[in-house]
Amino acid sequence: MRSVERIERIADGAILYDGTIVNHMKADWFDPAHWPAARVASGDSGGRGATLFIRCEGQDWVLRHYHRGGAVARFARDGYPWLGEDRSRSFAEWRLLDRIRNAGLPAPRPVAARYRRRGMVYRADLITVLIPGVVPLSTYLARRAVDEAVWRNVGACIARFHRAGFFHADLNAHNLQINERGEIFLLDFDRGRERPAAGAWQQRNLARLRRSLIKISADGAVRFTGENWSALLAGHGTELSAARS
Repeated sequence: MRSVERIERIADGAILYDGTIVNHMKADWFDPAHWPAARVASGDSGGRGATLFIRCEGQDWVLRHYHRGGAVARFARDGYPWLGEDRSRSFAEWRLLDRIRNAGLPAPRPVAARYRRRGMVYRADLITVLIPGVVPLSTYLARRAVDEAVWRNVGACIARFHRAGFFHADLNAHNLQINERGEIFLLDFDRGRERPAAGAWQQRNLARLRRSLIKISADGAVRFTGENWSALLAGHGTELSAARS
């Protein structure tokens, strides 16, 4: 079902939501204090701040607050410069996820996005539908030996996004998620965007993932080898070639 975009104005900002999922939104739903029993995502689930798994309107959702990264986080933990509603991080990611889902790609379905503005600074939150039964690829790799088929599936999943021209700004072993059937999903499209379907950005994307895999395997808790990477690239290349034929 295609989403129905609705915007609800609040005193200090706005909420964008899918009218096919809910027929109204409450500002309290974005407040972690409203969910005292909510489970907090583990630290390796991606993102810099607390991500909550909440139960609302009979559905399982994920609530994420946007936090700054890098050196700027020491001065502005969660505040972003105001550049207009359409360029707010939450609205931009909601709309990108909506296009991704319409393209039939394995990513979370967006529920609602909010920004709250104070002068030239705003803060933002995003709610998505929980994908059941998935864990970060990093966690999956730490729990078991992974065969070549899984690595090829990871590569093929990434290729599907690349083929459609969807760029992930932080492709790593935490934002790639996997379920027990070996199905791969890609989460956290903050700062993501659409780009020409062919280009050097795809190789830079893969290089970022490789650095992430090398990092998490440095202490030996996760096994990652050159053969694993070759299988991932093979899956990526096969998926791209199949699309061209």
